[in-house]
Amino acid sequence: MYQKQATILSKHFGLSQDDVSIKPIGNGHINTTLLLKSPEKNIVVQKLNTHVFPDPIALVNNARQIEIHLSDKKGQHAYQLEIIKHIPTTEENYVVEIEGESWRALEFIGRSYSEDVVANQEQAEIAANAFGQFAAALEDFDASNLHSVIPDFHNLTMRLDALKRVVKADPVGRLEACQQEVDFCLAQSQLLSELAELVDILPVRACHNDTKINNMLFCNQTQQAKAVIDLDTCMPGYWMFDFGDMVRTFCSPEAEDSTNLERVKVREDIFQAIVDGYVAPLDGIITEQEKQSFWLGAKVMTFMIGVRFLTDYIDGDNYFSIKYDGHNLDRARNQFALYRDLVEKTETLQAILFK
Repeated sequence: MYQKQATILSKHFGLSQDDVSIKPIGNGHINTTLLLKSPEKNIVVQKLNTHVFPDPIALVNNARQIEIHLSDKKGQHAYQLEIIKHIPTTEENYVVEIEGESWRALEFIGRSYSEDVVANQEQAEIAANAFGQFAAALEDFDASNLHSVIPDFHNLTMRLDALKRVVKADPVGRLEACQQEVDFCLAQSQLLSELAELVDILPVRACHNDTKINNMLFCNQTQQAKAVIDLDTCMPGYWMFDFGDMVRTFCSPEAEDSTNLERVKVREDIFQAIVDGYVAPLDGIITEQEKQSFWLGAKVMTFMIGVRFLTDYIDGDNYFSIKYDGHNLDRARNQFALYRDLVEKTETLQAILFK
């Protein structure tokens, strides 16, 4: 599979078309990410999901702006991590069309690994600190220069409206299997008023918007942070959502599709590590209102991704890639379990955050 594309891509990117191989890497839900191996070098190639990202040129332009800014910072010794860099074709293009599909190439960062579940407090703090360094390096980047490649990406009102629409339509007859989860979602409307009170007083930042643990590479030799990756959703936004997505993806000892729901809990030591790691690089930059917003960001991101998984399940699995029927429903239940535990531990976790 993809061998034909491997040959075509090799030609576009100036590699030998003989003795090339291609294999999937990573666990992304949206784009198809592959490692293209040639005698000259290895590169990462991605088939962009144009259903999710209808303007692949805008997506790549965003990522390249971030890449250039971070490279300048690194040249000033103001950013220490490695940087994901795009590779131009021999015609100096950054997007290649193959049989109606959009592809791009990225430099391969070797001697590194990613994690899907945080193993311990030290690992969580290292990863959170890397995302904090990323945010700090973009503090002077004009967020208005970035395209909104997914408009309203973190708009909870829009996400709940989308859920209501698919519930009403029930296009593939799945509503009966998840009515309890739908009722739970519609009962969380107080989050909307909490958000409305905050967003008007928060500065708009150039945000990563997908700060999952597996979007940070660790160094094989040192186990320290090596690179922040997957810049596809870099858009204007709020740091509370980047913080919240770390809480969502770091704190549970279970993967986000685990059905072992009694173990889907917020590990308080991991929450502490996120706070310590992320806030330190932002010292002197972050506003008091932004720090206060982090608690709401943790609740909203955990709840909202659950809403999105549930919406996609009812709609027939058109957005997130799945491995089996009911995968998105399992993901949604997992996130709602984590959200409930967050709310239950409000007093304890707020004490950690606001100490």
